[in-house]
Amino acid sequence: MEKLQLKIPVILPQVPNEKDSCVERLIQKLQAKEGIEKVHIADENGDDVPQLCFHYDPDIISIDRIQSLAESTGAEITEKYGHLLIEVKGIRHTRQARSIEKSLLTINGVLEVSVSGSGMVRLEFDKKQTNFDEISKQIEKENLQIQRSASNENDYTKASKKQERSKKEDTKEQTSTKGETHGEGEEHAHGGIFGKNTELIFSIICGALLGIGFGLSYVESIPDWVSLTLYIGAYFFGGFFTAKEAVQTVAKGGFEIDFLMLVAAIGAAILGEWAEGALLLFLFSLGHALEHYAMEKARKSIAALADLAPKTALLKKDGKTEEVGIEELSIGDIIVVKPNSKISADGVVVNGKSSVNQAPITGESVPVDKIPVEDTSRDYSADDDIKDENRVFAGTINGNNTLEIKVIKEAKDSTLSRLVKLVNEAQTQKSPTQLLTDKFERYFVPSVLILVGILLFAFLVIDEPFSASFYRAMAVLVAASPCALAISTPSAVLSGVARAARGGVLIKGGRPLEDLGVITALAFDKTGTLTEGKPKLTEVVPLGDIEENELLKIAVAVEKLSDHPLAKAVVRDGKERLKGTDINDASDLEAVLGKGIKASLSKDKIYIGNLDLYEDLDEAKPSEEISNKVKELEGGGNTTMLIRRNKEYIGIIALMDTPREAAKETLKKLKEIGIKRMIMLTGDNQKVADAVAKEIGLTDAWGSLLPEEKVDAIKKLKEQESKVAMVGDGVNDAPAMANSTVGIAMGAAGSDVALETADIALMADKLETLPFAIGLSRKAKTIIKQNLWVSLGIVALLIPSTIMGWANIGIAVVIHEGSTLLVVFNALRLLAYKK
Repeated sequence: MEKLQLKIPVILPQVPNEKDSCVERLIQKLQAKEGIEKVHIADENGDDVPQLCFHYDPDIISIDRIQSLAESTGAEITEKYGHLLIEVKGIRHTRQARSIEKSLLTINGVLEVSVSGSGMVRLEFDKKQTNFDEISKQIEKENLQIQRSASNENDYTKASKKQERSKKEDTKEQTSTKGETHGEGEEHAHGGIFGKNTELIFSIICGALLGIGFGLSYVESIPDWVSLTLYIGAYFFGGFFTAKEAVQTVAKGGFEIDFLMLVAAIGAAILGEWAEGALLLFLFSLGHALEHYAMEKARKSIAALADLAPKTALLKKDGKTEEVGIEELSIGDIIVVKPNSKISADGVVVNGKSSVNQAPITGESVPVDKIPVEDTSRDYSADDDIKDENRVFAGTINGNNTLEIKVIKEAKDSTLSRLVKLVNEAQTQKSPTQLLTDKFERYFVPSVLILVGILLFAFLVIDEPFSASFYRAMAVLVAASPCALAISTPSAVLSGVARAARGGVLIKGGRPLEDLGVITALAFDKTGTLTEGKPKLTEVVPLGDIEENELLKIAVAVEKLSDHPLAKAVVRDGKERLKGTDINDASDLEAVLGKGIKASLSKDKIYIGNLDLYEDLDEAKPSEEISNKVKELEGGGNTTMLIRRNKEYIGIIALMDTPREAAKETLKKLKEIGIKRMIMLTGDNQKVADAVAKEIGLTDAWGSLLPEEKVDAIKKLKEQESKVAMVGDGVNDAPAMANSTVGIAMGAAGSDVALETADIALMADKLETLPFAIGLSRKAKTIIKQNLWVSLGIVALLIPSTIMGWANIGIAVVIHEGSTLLVVFNALRLLAYKK
């Protein structure tokens, strides 16, 4: 596919012009992302707003992804581009999805379209040139019904939103008049007199008429016209949907397998081979009906996500509770959740204690205990750092006690609805293998048509009637149609994404699903990923005559004034050790950046900090013995603070960010499944990094890295290992993640930034999910390879067999349809993947 260009006005606060280093840094970060070929400042267009020009490959990265990357790296992008995700009813298969893609790309202003066979349509468009109404009209022209749509904020004006709502209501009315409700598999395109199973029933009727007709043809007393009548009936039932689709495709100037099958069946009838033509239509329609059934299974697995959230909530107002729709809930509302019922909104617990089953969102098998927040009146909606024991998610299941929950996110912004949107979007993102097979098909199909054209005139060269040449050409047509190839990768991606979502892992499409399966190196952020992210007080070393408790009281009194994470840890753990002892208040806090703090306590001046603090302070330097003791503690992985009272050094306190309990075991499992290198990237000094690495079993530890140096470390790793995944929390690790082959965010549930920036998001804050994600990805990669070999191998065998006359049309159809079903059912094995 051709590379596209995109110009985005860039507005950076406090930046004088586009030559500023901030803009340079933004360009460098964006250019590092796979799929973006080049980013540069375009000529200004007269309105004094510099334009960032992106040269990108739409097969690898979407505009929406570029936009969120640009925003997360500092640019506020004007509201120029719209991003739509629409669920439609009526897409039968992957080949039809492709023709819809082409049709939607003809709309002026539509920049990018991706349609999945599962019924998801993703569009990127210029809002000045087109809008939702024009797009939906084109979709309806394709005989599709819009089920529901989602968009990024400000995609279209409020007026359009109202129109969209009324359109959705119209759609709902249309569907309800047909007596079908969403979520019961109504996505199947072929409703009819027998409902959604009409195609399957038609093909069975076709088979029955064919069988009876064939049997009666051997009974001499029954005239031939009886069998012929039954064959014509079989033609009608077997060819109904094939003809319907063939006509639609040809009307748009396209050729599809349905048309070729119809031509072959009509040809057989002209030659008097009615039974063979009916057999062809029976097998083809049966194969298609079963293919739809199998794909529906994978679709339903994803649709089940959307049905996790209850549609109503018990709202508590003025001491009374009333049932309201979840869309009516506002931030700050209090909802009541009864025992053993689903939680209907993201929020914090304000009353009651219970255990909550979070498996639907995070994949955790063990229920998590929930307790109320300390300050129930506070607004938590803007807080990212809410404790796990206080936070609940929509779609999770309450245990045996009643909970009162304060809503912190509206229904449309809940973690579950974001998860559903991202999973749906993931279905439309093509994997490298799919892009390759699409490319192959573009050349393969015309080549087959040329070959068939040549074979039609074989009777001119070899001594045989035209009917024999025609029959052979039709058999080759059937044998060479790449149905199995077209569906082999999408079906595996759909099943893989669905299975991952059920296990609490969000994989954003085929590319990360495939890439994760081939990585050989994993880079980890240290704090909060390999470690708890909560420093603990590990050592209290008095120097001179002072007692340990006295030293702790001084440290806690001074550190109480600071809001640094290390200071908070000293206060928390220090108070725990001192239990109930009175602590005096310090005053006059003065922080020395990166070195420590000074404060007054009673009449004394207290200094707490690292060795660098005392280098520039005054003449009273610590003795060599004290310095060595500090270095010895640091060598063991501790962060140390030397305490001085006036001119006297009175003690050392040491803290350590302790490794996660599961880290050692998880890294061992990763080693067992073939990850060669596991590298920790951290801002801590090298000694601390080495100590943690040794304790948990990492292969490398790179310390003293600034955020931008982590990006360089990833680039260096990519040169050495080619495919590298970066695991972090998705917030301060975003630039390093963007530069890695696959960015993996941990604890993404509740973190908007992590969900947006990562290619793969582990919803639970659990390292143990990582081997499952990698294992699933490898299984998907294996299944995709198997599917490719099956689909290409069968085409390679069938073409020469039909040319040489070893296989007739019937055999070709049986093998062709069999291979299509084989690859679909093989892909469905992913849904049953075990951790």
